[in-house]
Amino acid sequence: MHDLSLPSKAVICEVAPRDGFQAEHDWIPTETKIDIIRKLANTGVKSMEITSFVHPKAIPQLKDAEEVVSRTQDLTDLTFRALVPNARGAQRAIDVGINKLKLMLSATDSHSLSNANATVEKAQNALEPIIDLASKHNVKVGGSISVAFGCPYEGIVPVERLATILDRYSKMGIDEVSLADTTGMANPRQVYKYLGELKEQFPAMTFSMHLHNTRGMAFASAVAALQQGVIHFDSSVAGLGGCPYAPGATGNIATEDLIHGFEEMGIETGIDLDKMITAAEDVRQMLGKTDLNSSYMLQAGPCSTLSPKPAGQEKLG
Repeated sequence: MHDLSLPSKAVICEVAPRDGFQAEHDWIPTETKIDIIRKLANTGVKSMEITSFVHPKAIPQLKDAEEVVSRTQDLTDLTFRALVPNARGAQRAIDVGINKLKLMLSATDSHSLSNANATVEKAQNALEPIIDLASKHNVKVGGSISVAFGCPYEGIVPVERLATILDRYSKMGIDEVSLADTTGMANPRQVYKYLGELKEQFPAMTFSMHLHNTRGMAFASAVAALQQGVIHFDSSVAGLGGCPYAPGATGNIATEDLIHGFEEMGIETGIDLDKMITAAEDVRQMLGKTDLNSSYMLQAGPCSTLSPKPAGQEKLG
C-alpha cells in the first residue's frame, strides 16, 4: 500500500434510516423518523438508504416503510434506495416510488442460513424475481455481500468466495455491488488486496463499501478502498446501526467521522460537516442515546476546532 494517490471526491450514502433504525429496540415514532431524514437531507447528502421493505414481523421497527417514503417524496435532491429481501418487498418499494433497490445476500452459508434461512447459492438464485420485477419498472438494482471480509461464524472469508458470488451477480445483470464488513472484521491490507483482485476480475463492476466500526478499523479500511479507486461509501449518522443476525455487531462508521476524515485528506464529499455534526447531536438526543463512543466528532469535534491559547503565551519569544 505505497501508492498515496487518492480520488478527489467521494460519494457517501447515509444509511441510518435503515441500518441505524433497525438496530433500535424501542419504537421510533414515524414522525421522528421523518424528522431525522429531513435533518440529514439538509446536510447536502445526496444518497440515502431510507428503509427496508422486510416483513413487519422480521423487523417491526421498519413496519412504517411505506409511510416514511411517501411522506418524504418532496426531498427531490435525494436519491432514495431501499433494501429488499424478496419480490414482495420489491413490489412494495416500487409501488411507493423507490427507484433504487438493494439486494440482500451473505458471503457465507452460516450467516445466510441465519439471515435468510437459505444457503448463499439458493439465496442468490432467489434474487432473480426481484431483478426481473425491477427491470419491468425501470428501477435500478444494486447487489450486496454481507460479512464480505469476515463472518462471525466462519472467520475470514476467502476472496475466491466473493469472486464466485460476483460472477453470479454479473451474469444476473448486476453491475454495482456493496461489500459489507458487517461485523468489523476487515483490516486495511485485506481490503486493499481483495479490491485489487476483484477489480481486476470484474472491471465493469462498481464497488461500494459498507463499513462497520466494531473494532475501530473502519476508517483505515475506507482509506485502503480509496487507494483502490473506490469512491462509494455507506455510513450512518452518530454511528447508529448493527446487524440483528451478526453477534457483536455494532454501528456503521459515523457519517460525520467519514466526512471529516475525507475532507481533512482533501477529498470532497459535498456534505456540510457542521450540519452533519449538528444532525448527529440531534439524532442522539431524539433517540435517547447517551454514549458518544460511536462518533469521534461528537467526542472531540473536528480538527479545525481549536482551543484558546494558554494565558501569557503571547509574552513568549
